[in-house]
Amino acid sequence: MASGTALIYDEEMTSHKLLWNDPICDIEVPERLSSSYEQLKHYHLVERCVRVPAREGSEEEILLVHSSEHLEVAKSTQTMNEEELKSVSGNYDAFFFHPSTYRCAKLAVGASLQLVDSVLSGKVCNGMALVRPPGHHSQRNAANGFCLFNNVAIAAKYAKIKYGLQRILIVDWDVHHGQGTQYVFEEDPSVLYFSWHRYEHQEFWPSLKESDYDAVGL
Repeated sequence: MASGTALIYDEEMTSHKLLWNDPICDIEVPERLSSSYEQLKHYHLVERCVRVPAREGSEEEILLVHSSEHLEVAKSTQTMNEEELKSVSGNYDAFFFHPSTYRCAKLAVGASLQLVDSVLSGKVCNGMALVRPPGHHSQRNAANGFCLFNNVAIAAKYAKIKYGLQRILIVDWDVHHGQGTQYVFEEDPSVLYFSWHRYEHQEFWPSLKESDYDAVGL
């Protein structure tokens, strides 16, 4: 019988960082990830978990949710200089690229899938994947809101295909609405996406009508 809680963390994901001044993006720092892990260590929780290594998500897995065009843009940034990175980042709302971003984003996807495998194969009861960049704002063909690949959406699609799951619940507990995840599953009755966020009469980012309470899928 499965027992224990999996923990997936790879310090390499902290190498994704902002290289220029941007007041919108400067809160998305490596410490958002490392400080979470340090707190788990402080409370002696790391030693109580089953450590599972992260892996890179494959292109095939990323394409479960994203377009090939989006994937190719992400891949192309690995060899760009700072000015080129700044230019391509400007095509998106609240996002920045670093030469390591693509590698980190693949690790974030792979870590999420490692957690799905660990739980659904019965190795553990549950778990946590500490990942960066985050994912819930990213859309099929666009980075958005610090997010490049939609890790949780990819994990849900992967679980449906590999393990035959017929009902999946995604609970998104974040101050901002994860519109990217909503868009992926709004026509899929097998996945219920529930987001708990600030709306403020469409004044709070991402400031979308579909972030209101009456958006209930299609």
